[in-house]
Amino acid sequence: MKKYYITTPIYYVNDKPHIGHAYTTIAADIVARWRRLQGDEVFFLTGTDEHGVKICQSAQIKGMTPKQLCDEMSEYFKQAWKLLNISNDGFIRTTDKQHEETVQLIMQKLYDKGLIYKKRYKGLYCVGCEKFIAEKDLDENGCCPDHKKKPVVQSEENYFFKLSIFNEQLIDIIENPANRNHIEVLPETRRNEILGKLRLGLEDISISRVALDWGIPLPFDKTQTVYVWVDALINYISAVGYKGNKERFEKFWPADIHLMAKDILWFHSVIWPALLIGADIPVHKRVYAHGFFTINGDKMSKSIGNVITPDQLVEKFGVDPTRYLAVSLIPFGPDGDISMNELTKKYNVDLANNLGNLVSRTNKMAEKYFDAKVPQISNEDILTKEVAKILNNGYSVSIENMQFHKTAENLQQAITLINQQIEQDAPWKLAKTDTKKLANCIYSYFQATDLIVLHLIPFMPTISEKIWALNGANGNIIEVAKKYFLDKQIPKEGFSSANNKLGIFEILFPRIEIKK
Repeated sequence: MKKYYITTPIYYVNDKPHIGHAYTTIAADIVARWRRLQGDEVFFLTGTDEHGVKICQSAQIKGMTPKQLCDEMSEYFKQAWKLLNISNDGFIRTTDKQHEETVQLIMQKLYDKGLIYKKRYKGLYCVGCEKFIAEKDLDENGCCPDHKKKPVVQSEENYFFKLSIFNEQLIDIIENPANRNHIEVLPETRRNEILGKLRLGLEDISISRVALDWGIPLPFDKTQTVYVWVDALINYISAVGYKGNKERFEKFWPADIHLMAKDILWFHSVIWPALLIGADIPVHKRVYAHGFFTINGDKMSKSIGNVITPDQLVEKFGVDPTRYLAVSLIPFGPDGDISMNELTKKYNVDLANNLGNLVSRTNKMAEKYFDAKVPQISNEDILTKEVAKILNNGYSVSIENMQFHKTAENLQQAITLINQQIEQDAPWKLAKTDTKKLANCIYSYFQATDLIVLHLIPFMPTISEKIWALNGANGNIIEVAKKYFLDKQIPKEGFSSANNKLGIFEILFPRIEIKK
């Protein structure tokens, strides 16, 4: 059994979950579920980032302590992932004692190795980003390009990490697959951006703040707290037991993939590997950054009122359709625009019209012509083999490469093939002329649909199980899927054996009217 360790970023608790958070988390969940079906032992981590200036400010505005605010906001994320049926194995909070102790352990290790030193620094600090920002990175108005506010000038004596000495080493671990610490940075456009910035040279970075009560104290100077971004990155090793659970840490680390939005790719592909190398810890294998969303062409903003939440999506589409739609509408990587109308169109086309129609018509024909049972077969089932060819040709490659829109296209292609075959066979005519051929046809529709359903599990786990039961399929769907993905053999008796009783039919994807 292979191990597979996948992470989302830990989400900052200054706001409630929205579609951007859901997008990354659903994507990670799909990959985690797919890997489990391959027989891998998976550790899927998500969580919340809870230190820093912004938390103190938000708590003060609400008349709460920082811890009270973090407890409340972290719960919103837990509930959102529960609502979306996210199968995470761990949920870390940076206020967890184990995490705080791990951060201090790493800081002490770097300090003892001479990689951390103290100096006075004056620079432009963006409170929204919680980081110092170079003047060249400001927009034409002298503002942070992300938060549209001018950074404040700060001068204080901080501790710095010798990031600059890792410059050439970081270029090599990204460019050279033979390097034992090789990181695959994806997509390629982002990789090239990172390498371009690295070739301009690195400067040492501040890793502490003075007089900030809400943070983790440096072990060698309790008057300063660890910079929130350094604190946050260390969650990936604290969650799997770097301190206190050596067996689990050695099993799962290094992480196989970190998923995130593009704005934090630099931290994960430059600062994080440098910290790991400095602490003599193997480097994670892969980072993949997706783009930003606009909603109906506008940047998502509470002031505009265009923020889409997981609750809104589930209320409109249901849990499993939300999971499918969130990751299949736009490619994982570039920026993209989302609208409720486009989501509704895709829901109607892919789910109501294509998949839902296939399940409905197959079950109704079996009910009408064969007493709601899977019919007997006398000829070879060619259709299911054709569907298997389609799925074998693109499904696993696209899902491994985070191209979920292509995975969805692959699934829809297979579903369309069965629907086209039904039109070609015209079972309603065969019922009057050739009942033996009718039985063969409907049997093959069930088997081919069952095969598609096995591939739908990572996207729509609950609905997959429902269709499996509706089709009278044999055994536990997860166990059948694991066996199929291991040997790619379609059972001789089919997934839904002849004479199996069908489940009680229900409409799985009622059509939704598109509002003008």
